[in-house]
Amino acid sequence: MKKKFLVGMLAALALTNLVLVVKVFQASAASDDKEKDSAYANVALLTRVMEIVRKDYVDGGGTSYKQLTYSALKGMLNSLDPHSQFMQPDSFDDMRSETEGQFGGIGIQIGMKDNIITIIAPMEDTPGWKAGLMPGDKIIAVDGTSTDKLTLPDAVKLLRGKPGSAVTLRILRSKLKEVKDVKITREIIKIDSVKDAKMLDNKVGYIRVTQFNGPTNEEFEKGLQTLEKQGMEALIIDLRNNPGGLLESAVEVAGKFLPRNEMIVYTEGRQVERHIYSAKGNERHPNYPIVVLINGGSASGSEIVAGALQDLKRAVIVGETSFGKGSVQSVLPLPDGSAIRLTTAKYYTPGRKVIHEKGVTPDIIVPVTEEDQRALLIQRARATWGDIGLDEELEKEAKKLDPKKPVRDVQLDRAIDLLKGIKVYTADKRAQK
Repeated sequence: MKKKFLVGMLAALALTNLVLVVKVFQASAASDDKEKDSAYANVALLTRVMEIVRKDYVDGGGTSYKQLTYSALKGMLNSLDPHSQFMQPDSFDDMRSETEGQFGGIGIQIGMKDNIITIIAPMEDTPGWKAGLMPGDKIIAVDGTSTDKLTLPDAVKLLRGKPGSAVTLRILRSKLKEVKDVKITREIIKIDSVKDAKMLDNKVGYIRVTQFNGPTNEEFEKGLQTLEKQGMEALIIDLRNNPGGLLESAVEVAGKFLPRNEMIVYTEGRQVERHIYSAKGNERHPNYPIVVLINGGSASGSEIVAGALQDLKRAVIVGETSFGKGSVQSVLPLPDGSAIRLTTAKYYTPGRKVIHEKGVTPDIIVPVTEEDQRALLIQRARATWGDIGLDEELEKEAKKLDPKKPVRDVQLDRAIDLLKGIKVYTADKRAQK
C-alpha cells in the first residue's frame, strides 16, 4: 500500500514538473516573439540602415533624413495592398483638389488583378468606352511609363489630365495574346447612370445601371415606376460592367426591394467598429421575381447590390463571378502635411461573405467569350451612334457585323427564360390553392 502511494506521489510530482516546464517554455517563446516584434528594436534597425545609407551611399543626393523617411514609408504602405499609400504633402494636396474640383479622364475604373493594373470596366459613352477598352484589359504602360511598379493611385494620376489632352495606353489582352497601343483624348467625365429602362416580352422589365452616382436612386425609381405602370411582372437588373461608385447609392437601389431596416451590407475591420447599412424602406415595390446580371466588370457597389439580394433570397444572380473590390480606405493626415491612405475595413454581405478579392459568385453561371463580349459592346455602340463616334478600329469591326444577324446576349436570354419559368411555376402554385 505504501509502495503504491509512493509511486502515485512520484507520478504527480513528475506531472507537476512537466506542466511547469511547458509553461516556462511557452512564456519564453512568447517573450521571444515579443522581442522579435519589438517596436524599439525594429525602429533602431531602420535608423541604423538610414545612417549607413547617408554615410556610405555612392551618390550623396536624395539621402536626407526626410527623403529616406518618405521612401521608407512609401515602401511600407505599398507592401500592404494595392490601395494603401503614403502621400507626401504635394500628393496629398493634389488628392484634395481632385476630390473638390473637376479633372479630365478617359472614363475607366481600374483595379489590381494578379499584381497588374487592370481595367474593371470602361464607363459607357466615355472616351475609354468609345476607344474599345474592355473589362479585363491589362494596362502595361501609360505614355511610355511602365506600370510594373506603379501603385493604383499613381496609375490614376497618370491617366488623369487636362481635358483635351491625349494619353496613350499600352494594353495587353491576355486571352487573345494581343498587345496594342490605344491613344485616347481626355474629357470631363459625365455619365447617365440608368439606361435602357424598357419592357421585354412576357411583361419582363429590364433596367441597366452603368454606375452608382448621385442621381442613380432617382433615375432608377423613375424607371421602376414607368415599368410598373406598364404592368411589369418580373424584373432584370443589369449590373454587368458596372464598376461601382457611391456606396449610399448602391444601398438605396438594393433597399427598394427589401423590408425596412433589413441589413444590406456592413463594414468591419480590426480597429473599426462594425458599421451596418440597412434598407430605409422609403419606396417599397411589389414582390415580383428579380434576376440580377453580373460579370467580371461588376465591382464595388454592383457587388453590394448583387450580394445583398442574393443572400436575402430576393433575387437570382446570373452571369459570371464579379471583380471582387470591397475594401474601405481611410485617409489619415500627418503633422508635416503628408498623409496615409490605409485600408481599415472590408465590405461583407448580409450572409457574412467577404467581397474583396472574392467577388460574388452567381447562382447560375453563364460564361461569355471575350470575342462575344466585344461584339456586344460594338453592337450597342452602333445602336447608339451608328458608326460615328467610335475609333477607327472599332468602326472597322462594326462594319463586319451583320445587322440582320445580331449577336445573341446569352446571359440576358438565360435571365428571361428563368423569369418565364418562375412566372409559370408561381401561377401553377396559385392555381393549386
